This record gives sequence, structure tokens and C-alpha cells, in this order.
Amino acid sequence: QVQLVESGGGLVQPGGSLRLSCAASRSIFNNYAMGWYRQAPGKQREAVATITRSGITNYADSVKGRFTISRDNAKNLVYLQMNSLKPEDTAVYYCWANYRSGSWGQGTQVTISS
Repeated sequence: QVQLVESGGGLVQPGGSLRLSCAASRSIFNNYAMGWYRQAPGKQREAVATITRSGITNYADSVKGRFTISRDNAKNLVYLQMNSLKPEDTAVYYCWANYRSGSWGQGTQVTISS
């Protein structure tokens, strides 16, 4: 069973920053692309950012220039640095691995509110 464990969510004011972390097993981390998705209330889950094994990144237009995805190969961690946060970024954020048509973490809540 794939284990993806997210951390780092919370409540932040607009304009603030958060960093999410996703811990994965070494076999998943080393062999599959990973990324972050989010799901806001009443909306479909959407891709936020992905990163390949070689470090090629891709971002949703709505977060380009504000969010950065990265990998720590020594720690088997994937990060999502989120800056200039907006209320519309409020959602449950899920770690994803491109394993068996998609594997998911349990999600972490990110709330942007004053």
C-alpha cells in the first residue's frame, strides 16, 4: 500500500505563505512523478503542481509565479511552497504519486482568510 503523508496545512491571512510537505516511501519517490492537487468545497479536484523524477515541473495557471514544487531526494520529501496566498487557494491539498493510475495522501486543509 502506498503511503503518502502530507503536513504543513493551516490558516493563513491573504498574502501569507505556507509550505506543504509530502513524505513518500523511497520506492515511490524514486520511480514516479509526484505532485499536489487540491479540492475546494463544491468543486472538483484539480492539479496544482507536478514534478517528475528528473525535476521537471508543471503548474496550474492559477498558481504560476506564486507556488513552487520541489523534491528533497535525500529525505524522500516533496514540498509545495505557497506564497502570496489568496482566499481562492482555500482547499484540501492532496499529495499525489503517479503510481497505479494515481495514489493519494489523506489531505491537509489550507485556509486563507483574514
